[in-house]
Amino acid sequence: MRAVVIDDGDLRVEERPDPVPGPTEVLVAVTSAGLNGADILQRRGFYPAPAGAPVDVPGLELAGTIVGLGDDVRSASIGQRVMAIVAGGAQATHCLVNEQHLLLIPDHVDLAVAGGFPEAYATAHDALVTQARLTSGDRVLVSGAAGGVGSAAVQLAARLGATVIASARNPGAHDALRALGASVVVLPEDIGHAGPYDVVLELVGGPSLEVALTTLAMGARLAVIGVGAGARADINLLQLMGARAQLTGATLRARSVEDKAAVTEGVARDVLPLFGDGLLQVPVCATFGLNDVRAAYDRFTSGGKLGKVILLPSA
Repeated sequence: MRAVVIDDGDLRVEERPDPVPGPTEVLVAVTSAGLNGADILQRRGFYPAPAGAPVDVPGLELAGTIVGLGDDVRSASIGQRVMAIVAGGAQATHCLVNEQHLLLIPDHVDLAVAGGFPEAYATAHDALVTQARLTSGDRVLVSGAAGGVGSAAVQLAARLGATVIASARNPGAHDALRALGASVVVLPEDIGHAGPYDVVLELVGGPSLEVALTTLAMGARLAVIGVGAGARADINLLQLMGARAQLTGATLRARSVEDKAAVTEGVARDVLPLFGDGLLQVPVCATFGLNDVRAAYDRFTSGGKLGKVILLPSA
C-alpha cells in the first residue's frame, strides 16, 4: 500500500506492506480520509499515536470499501461501502478497522465526501449529546464553527431542536453557517453579547472559553474538545458556581475499543439516519491526492476554510 508518513515534522508518501486484519478487524481500501486538527498536532510532535495505532501514519477517519476480513468478523462483508473512526493510519490506500467501529455509507452518499463524516460527527455527537446532554430548545454556542467538527455540530444541534449561535473568525463563512442551521453567527469577540448559553461546545480553547463563561444560563453544560487557540484559561469559579454549570472535556482518539464502539453506536442511532436522508452535510473545502499531502496540510492550517479538507488516496 501507499501511505502518508510523518518524518521529523515532514510528510512523504512511501510504500508499506498491506496490513493484515486481526480476528475482529476488516481491511478497507480507502477512497477518502478527512484531515483533522490531531493530524496537525501529530505532525508537529505534540500528539503521538496511542498504543496499537501506526506510529507514523496519520489519519483518524476514512471511507472506502471492505477488501479483507478477520477470521472472527461476523457483521461485515467484502465489498461493503463503509466509513469509520480509527486511532491512526487512515491517510493511506489501505487501513485496518475494528468491525465494531464501522458505519455503512448511505447509498446516495459519495465515497469522496463520506471520508469527512466519521470523526466530525462522532466528535460532535459525543460532545453535544453524551457529554452536554443537549435537548430541544437549548441555546448552544459552537465556537470555531467553520471547521469540520464545528460545521457538523452546527447542523446536528439545529436538527435536534436547539437554537445555534456559531462563532467564526472569517466573515466569509457566516452566510454558509446560517445556511447549515445557525440562527446567529458572530465574530469570536462578540460571543459575550450573544448569550446566555445552555450548552457551550468549545472548539477554540482558553480565550474563547473565558468569554463564554461570562454569559451562561442556569444549569449550563460546557464541553471542551478543542484548544487550538490555547490550552490555558483564567476561569472565574464563581461564574461556574453561580450558574450551577458543569465543565467537561474529552478526546476521542485514545479511547478503548469498547468506548469507541459505544460512540459509533450513538452515531448510527442518532446521526446516520439524518445523513442518509440528506438532512446533514459534509461541507468540503478542498480535496487533494496523496502525492499532494503537503498542500493538503497547508490548506488545513491556512485558515479561512469552511468544512473539511479531504485526501483521496486512490486518486
